[in-house]
Amino acid sequence: MKIAILSRNPRLYSTRRLVEAGTQRGHEVTVFDTLHCYMNINSVEPSMHYQGNELKDYDAVIPRIGASITFYGTAVLRQFEMMGVYPLNESVAISRSRDKLRSMQLMSRKGIGLPVTGFAHSPDDIPDLIAMVGGAPLVIKLLEGTQGIGVVLAETRKAAESVIEAFMGLKANIMVQEFIQEAGGADIRCFVVGDRVVAAMKRQAADGEFRSNLHRGGSASLIKITPDERATAVRAARTMGLNVAGVDILRSNHGPVVMEVNSSPGIQGIEEATGIDVANKIIMFIEKNARANHTRTRGQG
Repeated sequence: MKIAILSRNPRLYSTRRLVEAGTQRGHEVTVFDTLHCYMNINSVEPSMHYQGNELKDYDAVIPRIGASITFYGTAVLRQFEMMGVYPLNESVAISRSRDKLRSMQLMSRKGIGLPVTGFAHSPDDIPDLIAMVGGAPLVIKLLEGTQGIGVVLAETRKAAESVIEAFMGLKANIMVQEFIQEAGGADIRCFVVGDRVVAAMKRQAADGEFRSNLHRGGSASLIKITPDERATAVRAARTMGLNVAGVDILRSNHGPVVMEVNSSPGIQGIEEATGIDVANKIIMFIEKNARANHTRTRGQG
């Protein structure tokens, strides 16, 4: 097969591992800088171009689209879909998962365990918003934040009011969530491929930090997850429409709750913590499922 990878940096661990895994399995794998792809949009024969050449006859495309280029990245991916190329994750599913509020509402509708979450526009609603999620301590999140950036733990009601007022004053979109104290600064990253959790790791926040992201100094270790956690992760990925996802779960007193569903999960941390060849499992999934025009949305939406 001819497989295209959309990635800003071919030297990134995740990108390199996918190239290695695909090449080892006999495929032709090429990395394209997402922002350097450009499109010919027409109703007869839509095409994709890169550095003066037309990209033709690709069987599958693996999107490694960072949050900062979601708009252009999903447009590029949508063009591949319109050309009949099989996407590992579809453009609509990526857009859905990147919208934190929308993803929470979709999972809520499916009855998936979530932390109690509040969203408001008016500063007049702040007191009731805080009470709605169980009061302080609580977590305040920028909807556009990634990798733990724009996430604040407000330990008192007064602090929560001040931070929310400040964000609202800047016209920033935020949501507030109950703080899952019993999680102890740890979460579980479940790596979903298809309808299976192929690997799982526990991420523990550094001392004095409540965010467990590895980018913020957190540590990773192998963990055995429960059937309930496994089912929750798969349902969350399926609700987003993602074939490959990193689902972040907290262990709460009322069962597993989903914090986020990541459409471009990093491979390095999970492979090093578990010893599982995740990149190979992704390529095997593509081999099994890639067919021309095998896209649920066909570039729509």
